[in-house]
Amino acid sequence: MINPKDIFNIQSSEAFERIALDIFRYQFNHNSIYRSYCDLLFRHPADVKSIEDIPYLPIEIFKTKKVLTGTTDIAHTFRSSGTTDAKRSEHHLIDLGIYCTSFRIGFKLFYGDIQNYAVLALLPSYLEREDASLVYMTKDWIEQSGHKASGFYLDNLESLSKVIKDLESAKQPTILIGVTFALLNLAEQFPQPLKHTIIMETGGMKGQRKELIRHEVHHMLKSAFKLEAIHSEYGMTELLSQAYSKGDGLFQCPPWMKVLIREQEDPFQIARTDTSGGVNIIDLANIHSCSFIATQDLGKRYQNNSFEILGRFDDSDIRGCNLMVL
Repeated sequence: MINPKDIFNIQSSEAFERIALDIFRYQFNHNSIYRSYCDLLFRHPADVKSIEDIPYLPIEIFKTKKVLTGTTDIAHTFRSSGTTDAKRSEHHLIDLGIYCTSFRIGFKLFYGDIQNYAVLALLPSYLEREDASLVYMTKDWIEQSGHKASGFYLDNLESLSKVIKDLESAKQPTILIGVTFALLNLAEQFPQPLKHTIIMETGGMKGQRKELIRHEVHHMLKSAFKLEAIHSEYGMTELLSQAYSKGDGLFQCPPWMKVLIREQEDPFQIARTDTSGGVNIIDLANIHSCSFIATQDLGKRYQNNSFEILGRFDDSDIRGCNLMVL
């Protein structure tokens, strides 16, 4: 059994690979869904010598299967967004504390002590659901912040704009985290110059506005708020860790998370750096679920280990990654 403390103390690529291979063997032996997938690929521990050899579980399986490692009782379940007719992904957590440790340490690595910030959240589409992992994380940020102005701002953009203006006047470092369509609404209705506020977008139009590429979104937000950069958070229901971008859409992972790119024509082959393809994610915090996930995102990874998200595959483009999706 892997000690979660070891995961969050990783300080080198060698330590990452060693623990990743240990977790692969552990999940192969104790996660029946992942074991079945590896069996379909004829890929077993004896065949896996590096993280490039590890099979990556298609993320769609979280919609149809209970992806669990071990037999401990489920403590909490996060669900993805979706219509009532659509199947939603379910991420079952055995230890909710691991998620809290992951996003708290991750935030500190990228931004420092959260008590230095006021945290404002503009997440209207997510607040309609109580089972969203993003809402859980943001609520914790707000509580850990301790600032009297920290909180969720649903649809009252005028009130939010005034709070931001007051915080700016007080020169209070602030993080405004929001879904894309809500931030664009704020930008159009209440633009103002910002010097002490970080705007962090989490993506998502949710059918509220015309879909735009990240460059267009960031250009509009930078123009409205007179900012040099827009920050971004990259996470998903099926993960327990987040990557962050401090500008230009280039993300970096915390030490226990890594992004690899798979070939578009051969989804079981890891692509070279500077090549676009499907995004595979290693999230070692997912020790009780599956740490090796093939997402539906299209991305590119660079020599310095930063990566960007270029878009998403259509369902018809997910070739070879849906062997178990029923």
